[in-house]
Amino acid sequence: QSAQGRRFLMKLSLTLWLLSFMLKRALRRKPRFREQLERMRGLDWGIATEDLSTARHYRMTPKRITSGKGLPVDLDLELRFRDQEAALRILRKPTQQAFLDGMVAGDVRLVGDSADMNKLQKLLRYL
Repeated sequence: QSAQGRRFLMKLSLTLWLLSFMLKRALRRKPRFREQLERMRGLDWGIATEDLSTARHYRMTPKRITSGKGLPVDLDLELRFRDQEAALRILRKPTQQAFLDGMVAGDVRLVGDSADMNKLQKLLRYL
């Protein structure tokens, strides 16, 4: 693997870890985030590259959020990115348009129900 490839891998791993930190903090500090999560009754989801070289999952309930490496098979939703570079580009500005553009370009693939993706996007607004 090239030096640039290793840099993307490290940046993506750090980004996904920071996301778990931000989700947990939002649960503690942001009532609107908590309310939205209660309405959803929780969501288990994950982010990974297609080759699974980088993968992290998030289990969210109104009471707590846990996160870990890898993609368990029982997730409600998975966001699979073509590679680390595509993942970083889209996750830097995770708007609905960025995801739609990424899907059209083949940079991101949704595994699961698109309704869960809409729930997730509503929730992430409160980060």
